[in-house]
Amino acid sequence: MMKLNRVIWLLVLVAAVGCTNKQKEAPAEQTTLSGLKRSDFQSVVNGDSTDLYLLTNANGVEVTLTNYGGRIVSVMVPDKEGNLKDVVLGFDNIDDYVNVNNNFGATIGRYGNRIAKGKITVEGVEYQLPQNNFGHTLHGGPEGFDKKVFQAEQMNDQTVVFSYLSEDGEANFPGNLDVKVTMTLTDDNAIDLQYEATTDKETVVNLTNHSYFNLSGNGNNTILNDSLTIHADAFTPVDDTFMTTGEITPVEGTPMDFRTPATIGARIDNYDFVQLKNGDGYDHNWVLSTNGDVTQVAATVYSPATGIQLDVYTNEPGVQVYTGNFLDGTVTGKNGAVYAKRNAICLETQKYPDSPNKPDWPSSYLKPGERYTSRCIYKFSVKE
Repeated sequence: MMKLNRVIWLLVLVAAVGCTNKQKEAPAEQTTLSGLKRSDFQSVVNGDSTDLYLLTNANGVEVTLTNYGGRIVSVMVPDKEGNLKDVVLGFDNIDDYVNVNNNFGATIGRYGNRIAKGKITVEGVEYQLPQNNFGHTLHGGPEGFDKKVFQAEQMNDQTVVFSYLSEDGEANFPGNLDVKVTMTLTDDNAIDLQYEATTDKETVVNLTNHSYFNLSGNGNNTILNDSLTIHADAFTPVDDTFMTTGEITPVEGTPMDFRTPATIGARIDNYDFVQLKNGDGYDHNWVLSTNGDVTQVAATVYSPATGIQLDVYTNEPGVQVYTGNFLDGTVTGKNGAVYAKRNAICLETQKYPDSPNKPDWPSSYLKPGERYTSRCIYKFSVKE
């Protein structure tokens, strides 16, 4: 009888343990400070795996990235009250990045900005690239780097390296272009973007980042009340297809003069000035006066609502400033924000648009044995 009772007791104990295990809930998935879940970014796109990568620094600043398009997904920085704000537009899942036509936060290539009629000549051979913008090639064409899955290696809590091999003939560009983009969150609250590329055949390359910034921390808000400074004495005018005319024009006496801080919305609708009409606002390349010195501020955006300031540094000769003129309220992003016209500003450091067809402009050609390098720093601070 004692032996039977012992067996019954063991069975009851096993059943009780099993019941306890069934009732114990699995821990909820941890979300980022910006409210993102890693599982929402883990997928397979065109046979390659995508993921979400987290960067943090000593100040509690947080940046998230995805290897789909080598993108910046969120940037959480403190405002003047010490509250963290997400200051870039984007989506909270990989499906929207794939299915909604966008370049939020993306690494742009092979050639950022426009190439006239999609034509380049390399070593005496003319190449016809895919045309996707008023007959021109914009941001590498309809299947540019923003739609590619990069290999990713997280080096530490503050650095991720994205790499991608753009094969000879991709989008009809010549040469196997081996690209590396190192993204580092520094302890002075900057995102340091360093681009490198090599090729086995002469080609053209112009890499940049297409983050849409809204320093209010709310993608529903306009950027028209923010102030903008651009350290540039000239800009490159465009025609009504957004293509550069080949001119370099002084900003003096025009709505393009941001050498001292000016409110973005103050002159943006002055369509009597044909350049604002052609660009539907600001969508132009400024010729920087920083002479490639990455220690000098190239451009600054400041939000009086939050006190957040963004300083841009680069070794490139130009910066394309785009004020979200084509956002139209049809796209809903993170936290349910509706992205309407002029709810963001982009600052794309670069060679001038259509440089391959403008011999007098800084060259975007890359030959075998050479190394393309480019650097852009987005530094955040609070203005007292």
